Amino acid sequence: MKYFILIFSVILISCSKQTQVHPPVGGLLSQEDLAVSRNRSKNLNENERSQIQTWINNQDEKFYPMAMNYWTNRANLVSEPKKFEGTAVTYQYEIYDFDNTKIYPGSFSKQNVKLGKFEDLKAVENVLHYLKSGEEATLLVPSGLAFGTYGDNKKISNDVPLIIKIKVF
Repeated sequence: MKYFILIFSVILISCSKQTQVHPPVGGLLSQEDLAVSRNRSKNLNENERSQIQTWINNQDEKFYPMAMNYWTNRANLVSEPKKFEGTAVTYQYEIYDFDNTKIYPGSFSKQNVKLGKFEDLKAVENVLHYLKSGEEATLLVPSGLAFGTYGDNKKISNDVPLIIKIKVF
């Protein structure tokens, strides 16, 4: 019996591993944890920007950086009149990865959504401020402006930059 207890104890101890404890939602992180997270985000953003720029360099189409840290195929887009918050827009978009593989089979369509009052990707909302009815754009979006560290819990995993093709109606 002592032998059994000893083996069971050894197995129990060997199965446990040191995992990082995360504070509950709303909890506080230490300055060291915040610095690690900040550095990870910074390095990931720099790597993705470099990868996206390399991808752009291999395209026939030109892409232009936007102040919000994504690219669009529309030159001087911010010189267009900007729609006000609360303006209703109808649009649809498709999501691709950087191999130009469509991630979802259909399109995401939204009707009469008010700018500043909907839950969509920040880059999508930002470009909608400038696109007119009937216009289209292609967005190159780093993961931090897409689905970030967690993905969408469906087909898009964590830290995946996306190509979004959007049309306004």
